[in-house]
Amino acid sequence: MASRRSIPGEQTYLDPDGKPPSGPSNITPAVPSSVIWKLLSFTFAMVTLPIGTYFFTLNWVFNGNSTFAGATAAVMANVVLVAYIIVAMKEDQSEREEEEEKKKKSL
Repeated sequence: MASRRSIPGEQTYLDPDGKPPSGPSNITPAVPSSVIWKLLSFTFAMVTLPIGTYFFTLNWVFNGNSTFAGATAAVMANVVLVAYIIVAMKEDQSEREEEEEKKKKSL
């Protein structure tokens, strides 16, 4: 394994470059925590709601008919998916409205 030898007088990335130190670094997350919580809650619902619906309807509603119970579970999975899409679209609309209000205030 070869290693790079430094040349005398060469500046490395650790040496100061003459620029003044910048302010504090921005370490805010790229994704807001509310978005992460929504994603986790819908993920939990997507796992538990169809399975719970299947077993509930299998034993209590359809009296052992697994075809109808499976169809109901598939419908519930689609309900969760559509709900997630609606929530995501509403969140996107609210962000657009906030940007428009900021533009109006700055003018």
